[in-house]
Amino acid sequence: MEENSEGLLPSLVPQVGMDYGGLKVFEVRKRYTNKRKVDGKVTACTYVCANEGHRLQDKRDHLTKCPRAETITDCQVRMGIVIDREKGNYKVSDLVLEHNHILHLPETSHLMVSQRKISEVQGFEIETADDAGIRPKDAHGLASS
Repeated sequence: MEENSEGLLPSLVPQVGMDYGGLKVFEVRKRYTNKRKVDGKVTACTYVCANEGHRLQDKRDHLTKCPRAETITDCQVRMGIVIDREKGNYKVSDLVLEHNHILHLPETSHLMVSQRKISEVQGFEIETADDAGIRPKDAHGLASS
């Protein structure tokens, strides 16, 4: 198979409807979202690798027996999307695909927060609890028991 200019196989190039983070096995999170004040429609959004950013200085004693793992590596992977005002659809405005850290193993992808799936029944229960004013933590307790 031929690779493209980014060194990716054609099947691994981000496409509409593709779960790129799940396929490449890395954690994804939303960096920011811009919405119109009039109707609340999203006009721009940026998704980043969960390892993006800088970790603050650890305030705990330097002799700590179990220091926290270094998970924030200032990874620059991101995808920015903006709405095309003329056509009304979204287009990719910014795309960086090079990670500076080791990716998850495919066998552990189901453990990543951004890749967890819930059933329709679980979704209905969550919405019902929210409508009833039950806090998410309490609703989780009800669902787990």
